[in-house]
Amino acid sequence: MTAIIRPFAAGEAAAFREIRLEALRRHPEAFGASIEEAEGSEVAAFAAGLAKPPPDAVFGAWLPGEAAPQDMAGFFVHRPRKVAHKGAVWGVYVRAEARGQGLGRMLMQRVIDQARGAGLETLLLTVTEAVPAARALYESLGFLAYGTEPRGLRLGPGHYVDETLMALDLRGA
Repeated sequence: MTAIIRPFAAGEAAAFREIRLEALRRHPEAFGASIEEAEGSEVAAFAAGLAKPPPDAVFGAWLPGEAAPQDMAGFFVHRPRKVAHKGAVWGVYVRAEARGQGLGRMLMQRVIDQARGAGLETLLLTVTEAVPAARALYESLGFLAYGTEPRGLRLGPGHYVDETLMALDLRGA
């Protein structure tokens, strides 16, 4: 599979908004953000979310001949000095028609490379119990579960999903 994996450019905020809203609409059980809140944000707010200082980035993967990204993943470095050795992954999503082609793995590898390039020691993420395929991918990349947050996301009255906290030690080979 040939894909171009790179950060979204500032001028691609509308494409970022589109894929982010799709992710939140189709899989509310997988994300901490809600579709109701995100739909109320204009493209300019999404553009501001892309305008973070490096090495923070929101990555996307584009297939040859496709105008729209097929997946996305956000990455940021913790800034306070005592936690600046850690970064976090957020908002990972692969469009349904692009699943099973290795794009999620390529995208996550790009995020891991970005974190290593920034000199980080640990990369963190959370994954809900509702998306076991995502957890399997993260485990195959070396992420280890270090805890569970019971009822981490509240989807509605009496409807919760647990979140698994995972970490990847970047100090090794």
